[in-house]
Amino acid sequence: MKMNNEIHHHLSQSYIRQIAIEADQLNLRVFVIGGWVRDIIIGRDSKDMDFVVEGSGIELASKVAKSLDAHLAVFKNFGTAMVKLPNNDLVQEMEFVGARKESYRRGSRNPIVEDGTIEDDQDRRDFTINAMAIEISIEQGHQIIDPFGGLNDLERKIIKTPLDPDITFSDDPLRIMRAIRFACQLGFTIEEETFAAICRNKKRIEIISMERITDELNKIILSEKPSYGFKLLFDSGLLKIIFPELVALQVKETIDGKSHKDNFYHTLEVLDNICPYTDNLYLRWAALLHDIAKAPTRRFVPGMGWTFHGHEHLGGKMVPRIFTRFKLPMNEKMRYVQKLVRLHLRPIVLVEDTVSDSAVRRLLFEAGDDVDDLMTLCHADITSKNERKVKQYHRNFKLVKLKLIEIEKKDQLRNWQPPIDGAEIMTLFGIEPSQLIGDLKKIIREAILDGEIENSHEAALSLLIETGTKMGLKVLQDDNL
Repeated sequence: MKMNNEIHHHLSQSYIRQIAIEADQLNLRVFVIGGWVRDIIIGRDSKDMDFVVEGSGIELASKVAKSLDAHLAVFKNFGTAMVKLPNNDLVQEMEFVGARKESYRRGSRNPIVEDGTIEDDQDRRDFTINAMAIEISIEQGHQIIDPFGGLNDLERKIIKTPLDPDITFSDDPLRIMRAIRFACQLGFTIEEETFAAICRNKKRIEIISMERITDELNKIILSEKPSYGFKLLFDSGLLKIIFPELVALQVKETIDGKSHKDNFYHTLEVLDNICPYTDNLYLRWAALLHDIAKAPTRRFVPGMGWTFHGHEHLGGKMVPRIFTRFKLPMNEKMRYVQKLVRLHLRPIVLVEDTVSDSAVRRLLFEAGDDVDDLMTLCHADITSKNERKVKQYHRNFKLVKLKLIEIEKKDQLRNWQPPIDGAEIMTLFGIEPSQLIGDLKKIIREAILDGEIENSHEAALSLLIETGTKMGLKVLQDDNL
């Protein structure tokens, strides 16, 4: 099958010509294969190229890197080599690997690998759209080698396995997640029999490491419309295996004529809503987890209806457990998500005119530099079908933002630390580290947040001396008073 103009443009570059020359000198056949071919055909940016060599991929990569004066990284255990091209707009990394044929054992996704031909290598590919290849040769007679109809599936926007899908997914169950991820990223449909095989083989995902599952899940979360991927995960039964807390939100019940919304689909809508405003993976995770505790806090109160009291606080407590299971980073990224989940209801109460400056100060103090992300999450959390309500909610949040800006400008409380620290308190009163230090710091902090004193060292020191004196403490140093 002939190339389109975009492929011809890329394959006419000098570095491709050099690969062909080196392969010819080594008497090797080399093919560009997989994702690069797929993405160039559909007009998607692709900076990485995968080359399959009938022979030693490492040997060819070494020659290519030397002739192009490019960086070479060799991974002998995997039989692969990476060539990095400096200052190239079209491609940045080229991976070379020998053509392989594979067989699998039931209890492992690690294949038994043997040398093979390009046909063997295409047979082992996960999906038809990833099995297309183009031979690179000095004759420049490049043609698309498409044994499984990948071009046709690209046109139909179909995800389909090249061989029996039950064997494909049973051999390597990570392909189940990849099928859903590709469908989500590309906006494709999973072919009917392929999806049925996903459902039949879903429990095989249990042999896959959580790190690999999370990598695919993160790619779904970072896609343009992640809800599509999560619905496929839900419909296949996979989500119940890997993320039961999220599935638990998929409940809609009516008692005494009172219903509550389906918090699973609400969560997916919030995740979609936030995507146009950020590609921050962890802000998207915050959107996914903001109502995660609504299942365990769901209660029906006669005469009142459904309540989810404290779901934001319990949700904050659930975040570390979920991050631990998914092998996500247990550092400031986790604490960032935890903070946004815990605070996501706070801004809306600040709309009322009766809300004090103290409440605004406290939110600024707790949110710190993440207050803007918190407001983005709050806007995304508006999913009412009533257009009038939606407009009103957005207006309300704009008012909240104005209040936050006003108080921040006046009091400078973002990432604020009280103007007197523990060391100064100990020096002032000549006392050892103790709970008393924390109590005095808290008194100063609360006085500033409540607006009782100015946010200044002078005002804080005056209150500290007054409070300490009442507690029977004596000032040992007064040179700076």
